[in-house]
Amino acid sequence: MTSAVDVSRPTDLLAGPEAKPEGSFVQRLSEETWQLLLQLGLRTRTFARDELLPLGPADRDVYIIWEGVVRQDRFPLGDGPGVPIIARFRGAGQLVGEAKIITADSTVKTRCLTKTTVIPWSARYFRVLQHRLPELQLALLCSLEDRNRSDELVYAMATRPPIERVSRLLAHLAETAGVPDPRTSRSTVISGPSQKDIAAALQLGISTVENAMRTLRYHGLIEARYRQFIVHDVQGLRQHAASTL
Repeated sequence: MTSAVDVSRPTDLLAGPEAKPEGSFVQRLSEETWQLLLQLGLRTRTFARDELLPLGPADRDVYIIWEGVVRQDRFPLGDGPGVPIIARFRGAGQLVGEAKIITADSTVKTRCLTKTTVIPWSARYFRVLQHRLPELQLALLCSLEDRNRSDELVYAMATRPPIERVSRLLAHLAETAGVPDPRTSRSTVISGPSQKDIAAALQLGISTVENAMRTLRYHGLIEARYRQFIVHDVQGLRQHAASTL
């Protein structure tokens, strides 16, 4: 399946940014600014699961994730077998490819972990527009700062026990990329990431992640399925992580 540009604007774009996760780029925009952006002709593009977003050196767009989850991989020591990677998950409301606003040479491998709907935006046009709309620039800067602080708490705790790190990441994903379980409103479904993705993001062994998941299942906090996690108690996950301090 290849990506496609939608011929009409999805009705949920008209609803505004309120429903997007707190702290995300879209959620930080006012209704007035969002309506202005809609008037400029925002359209969506849909990518299949496992498809890559065009964020290579020759690509010139940034993307707002409207629905779905992506995994971004960076290779600070070069790309090759056994070379460490920096993996991060990004969900609805986030702007990805933001470095292209500064330099066209920026690249990051961004794979869709679910069917993903994005809003493409010319990086050059975004650069001009943010100077005309200071709120747009402020929303981006604040969302990136919020993202950096979240990343520190979720991904940078290498000295903490694996069970705490896995709990923190699942709670984070539930809040930023989860959707209510249609079977019960008390649970949250995280679709897309696999245990292998979790291991890569936390730089843990797969067996270590599997053991942590087994413990969390035993305590009734989660269910683990193929590329899907069902979180029964987000606050319980956070409390479980805190109990290891």
